[in-house]
Amino acid sequence: MAVEHADALVIGAGVSGAAVAYHLARRGLRRVIAFEAFTPGAGATGRAAGIVSEQLWDRWDVEVVRESKAEYAALAARTAPGAYRTNGFVRWTSDEGVAGALRERVSELRSWGVDVQLIEPSELSRLLPAVRTDDLLAVAYAPTDAVVAPSALAEAYVAEGRRLGVEWRLVAPVGKVLGGPGAWSWSDRGATYTSPVVVVAAGAWSKQLLRASGFPLPLAPYRTQAAVLTVPTGVPETAPSFDDLDSDVYARPEENGRLLAGDGTERVEADPETFVPTGDPEFVAHLAESFAERLPGWAEAKLVRAWAGVCVATPDRRAMVGPVAGAPGLYTITGFNGFGVMRAAGAAARLTELIVGGGEAAAARLATVSPARFASQLPEFTPHDGFTLQAGDDPEF
Repeated sequence: MAVEHADALVIGAGVSGAAVAYHLARRGLRRVIAFEAFTPGAGATGRAAGIVSEQLWDRWDVEVVRESKAEYAALAARTAPGAYRTNGFVRWTSDEGVAGALRERVSELRSWGVDVQLIEPSELSRLLPAVRTDDLLAVAYAPTDAVVAPSALAEAYVAEGRRLGVEWRLVAPVGKVLGGPGAWSWSDRGATYTSPVVVVAAGAWSKQLLRASGFPLPLAPYRTQAAVLTVPTGVPETAPSFDDLDSDVYARPEENGRLLAGDGTERVEADPETFVPTGDPEFVAHLAESFAERLPGWAEAKLVRAWAGVCVATPDRRAMVGPVAGAPGLYTITGFNGFGVMRAAGAAARLTELIVGGGEAAAARLATVSPARFASQLPEFTPHDGFTLQAGDDPEF
């Protein structure tokens, strides 16, 4: 079996893995080899909604999303026009308890420099005329939030990385990271690749890959669903994305006047090899009921297609980005609790900074999401929603 050496190996070509490979090459590593079991963006990235919002509950996430927005905008401008557009994002509720939590969230986000504000229901009617606003108690609007085409971004990172010398091995079987510090290895179709650095960015497959390699982390893949709908009146691409906090339904405008909509988390672990990739009738019915209740102007929306993808949860709803404890040179970037596209670019840049440059400052920029926080335990947990109004492991809203 042939043996080849690389400065870094990256496992996975979703938007996170593709961004890491690109950044490693941009930072001067001479030989970066990346592997993908399918094609770029074919996993969770290709099934993601692509909403990019700073309306989050954690300051680290907010800062990383802000960095991601800037990088996506620049990447799209260079390579994929239309893959990034600013359309704004709005959240609303008619529940008094949720309204209080939303007001508190807006206040804290503003203290973190987020461009978000409470608006009157009449202003929401101007932004989204289809919404029934008569009973709404709180509405939050972030005009600079955006939507992206996740697969197009992943492909753009692959192309930009290849231009910088990244070698891609696509349709590569999922295997094991073997060896140890300074001499990690990965085998693919008759060749073994060795490197002092391996980055596991395998999305829903990260749990089984790390476990098989002898370095398990508390990760839980789980299934989410989304659908594309046609709306009788059409939906302008400039319309804001929205999150109906009462029904747990979100949506964003698509091309050709269509709408992409989804809902909450399935709170059971899913197998990325055997999960059902199509949408359930119950999910589609829930969308229809929610539209009839809150968006009567879109009550006659027609289903184009529905699908499911697999995201990755962690016990504390924080990602796992950084070195794996007890395995110098082995890193991971995963566990974004359903919002990996939002964070991928910023998280990849920070991880690359640590890998290439090291130092206390780089480590501090990843401290809150370090996998080492679970170095001595593998707690059992149930996946829960990563997009809430409150911090903590078990938020009320």
